[in-house]
Amino acid sequence: MDLVPYAVPFFLVAILVEFGWGRLRGTDTYRLNDTINSLSLGTLSTAIKLLGLNLAGPVFAIAYDRLAPVHLDAASPLTWLFSLLVYDFCYYWFHRISHERTLFWASHVVHHQSEEYNLSTALRQTATGFLVSWVFYIPCFLLGVPPEVFVTVGSAHLIYQFWIHSRHIPKLGVLEWFLVTASNHRVHHARNASYVDTNYGGLLIVWDRLFGTFADERDEEPCVYGITTPLRSWNPLWANLHIYAGMLGDIRRSGSARAALRVLVSRTGWHPGEALSRAVGEVKSFSPYDPPASAVVRYYAAAQFLLAIVFSLALERAAPDMPEPLRWMSFGYLLTWLVSVGVLLEGGTRAAPLEWLRIASAPVLVLLGANSWPALSGAAAYALVSGVFFISSLRGAGTKAPGAAESSGEAGGREKNPATS
Repeated sequence: MDLVPYAVPFFLVAILVEFGWGRLRGTDTYRLNDTINSLSLGTLSTAIKLLGLNLAGPVFAIAYDRLAPVHLDAASPLTWLFSLLVYDFCYYWFHRISHERTLFWASHVVHHQSEEYNLSTALRQTATGFLVSWVFYIPCFLLGVPPEVFVTVGSAHLIYQFWIHSRHIPKLGVLEWFLVTASNHRVHHARNASYVDTNYGGLLIVWDRLFGTFADERDEEPCVYGITTPLRSWNPLWANLHIYAGMLGDIRRSGSARAALRVLVSRTGWHPGEALSRAVGEVKSFSPYDPPASAVVRYYAAAQFLLAIVFSLALERAAPDMPEPLRWMSFGYLLTWLVSVGVLLEGGTRAAPLEWLRIASAPVLVLLGANSWPALSGAAAYALVSGVFFISSLRGAGTKAPGAAESSGEAGGREKNPATS
């Protein structure tokens, strides 16, 4: 059983509690633009599963049904304990290689782009994990772990990792030797030169201690969060694709089939014709990406983001009964919506065209969903009306439409060295 849907309400309450606690103590770790970006990426990660892009299922079935020498008893507590340990071990290697090899980093990078560190960062997940991440869990099925046990253990493992994304939890004494805690996971998310490529464990930190990838959090070197070549964008689509785009550029410039293949299997940061560099740059002068946006635009973007969440929840409920073309259309609309919110928060010139595109597309979904999926239709209709009203009110007041000001930040970039964070 997948436990994550049941945990989501608790996640959201915990985020609100952490935000309130930080405000109360004067140690707030949240920014509106960064938090919306993290939650947008989590929304896309969930929504893309509705498209049925499941490469793992058939492979897992073959491994378990045809290749596993034994099938473990799902009713035995020993099976659950064994499955948890095997899953956590596989996760360690998935996580480690996802930092050390470009092809896998291209998917995992999304989780590390935030330059803040709070509970919303835990929900910042990739939408391209279905391409490669499942490969590392094939050993679970070859060892006879029942599929239902695998799903439950995997979701519980993911839920465990939520609470460790916080700056408010101190070191936990003897538990630091055995478990992945907030302290040692803060190190994992840091871009400091002495912290990168460390603390890959999901539940047990024991694997890092065994394989030499453990680093302790030190008071004299506070963590600086984010990736070593900052993305500098709130666009969730670009956040998912920027490393893949860089890889395609490297392949085109590679000059030979051998060099092109090496791009796919190389250590993170290698480029054709370049020496591998592990320089990460100075973190003391690092300034988080925080482009200016007017209060009106920020409030509008936040309101549209909340509406997009309502739409995504309605889509999740309706998707099993929807025709496939309409499901893809709805996902495309949600993607455009979230990208538009992100670009609004950047203050970039692309925001207005995206808003108009979303507004022009909304009537189609309103009409198609009116009878069978009223919640989906209603969310699209309200977003249509609010968008038209907002842009019209700005124009009526003689103000530029959202996004008419130039962005102060770069559009983004890809990692240029293997010192991933």
